[in-house]
Amino acid sequence: MIVSIDEAKEWLRVDHNDEDNMIQMLIKAAEKYLKNATGNEFDSSNELAQLFCLVLIADWYENREMIGKVSEKIRPTIDSILAQLSYCYELQEGDTS
Repeated sequence: MIVSIDEAKEWLRVDHNDEDNMIQMLIKAAEKYLKNATGNEFDSSNELAQLFCLVLIADWYENREMIGKVSEKIRPTIDSILAQLSYCYELQEGDTS
């Protein structure tokens, strides 16, 4: 797990539990997106992976009509972080950091 529900809710500034199921789904989708895009698995020890997931979760949360897509507003940020996570973190087999 890269991002906890509490971390995501803090980032989103959500202080209620009404949307916990949706936020948890966004967390799982963001983590899967990162794995699919990089071929690597990360965990909460990688701050750049955490930031990537939080930015993506916030974008999807705020633009619910675009679920599955990244808004043009954050596309450069997402692309830059993905490039770093793809090429700067060559993981050894079994390593999840």
